Amino acid sequence: MPASSAALPRASSTKCRASTGWSTTIPASRRVRSNGSELELPLGSDPRTDVIRRLQALLVQRFGRIEPAAAAWRQPEWVLVQGVIGAQTKSEISNAATDRLLKRFKSWEKVATAAPDDLQTELTTQTYPGVAAERLKASLSAIVASRGKVDLSHLGEMKTHDAMNWLEQLPGVGRKIAAGVMNASTLDRRAIVLDGHHKRILQRMGLVPPKANTERAFDAIMSVMPEEWSGADYDEHHLLMKKLGQSWCRPSMPDCATCPAQALCKTGLANT
Repeated sequence: MPASSAALPRASSTKCRASTGWSTTIPASRRVRSNGSELELPLGSDPRTDVIRRLQALLVQRFGRIEPAAAAWRQPEWVLVQGVIGAQTKSEISNAATDRLLKRFKSWEKVATAAPDDLQTELTTQTYPGVAAERLKASLSAIVASRGKVDLSHLGEMKTHDAMNWLEQLPGVGRKIAAGVMNASTLDRRAIVLDGHHKRILQRMGLVPPKANTERAFDAIMSVMPEEWSGADYDEHHLLMKKLGQSWCRPSMPDCATCPAQALCKTGLANT
């Protein structure tokens, strides 16, 4: 920073999601000049936050609530495996394959030491069984090398941001899978899962940059998520957004005219 800029007034700020470790800050005020005097004015919340709240209400109205019972929550290790093998495959198919692996091999450590061909045999329902087997073996082996066994319990003692960074060092694990492990498991953290449907909707609505990759879109939307939402709210929002992407906001030929989110959507308003 140039030396001359150090003297410029800075807006006060409030740390966002300190408990999860996100470094994003939201300015609480801004300084302006009026008739030669400097005034500090409140900024208020980001308007995108209100859009997200209104969008959630519309989605619940259209699709109903999605509230998995606590007993149905999976362990982080299971969610990691499901994510690693699940590329371009429907969730229910990947869920069944994950259960099938554990049933055959009895433990994730034995999955880690299994021959790639044996893993691939259990993953034939996946879109890319060979790739899934390779990535799964690599990721589980990396966990064993670091932790002595396939155990992610230490993530519960870490801030969400730090835990996701740890996960993203594993082979085959990116931002989507890391967020899924932290949110859609018994860890129940506030981390939004962005699959292709979810990211596409955010981009079309103008809530994240139009060409943002998953990491950039994640950072952009996490900074404006409603502060009062719990981890379960994040999970429900993602599942509802996925339904919207499958029903109306499809990759090609989106049905903007009848979309329940049309009134909140930059693309939807432009197309009608």
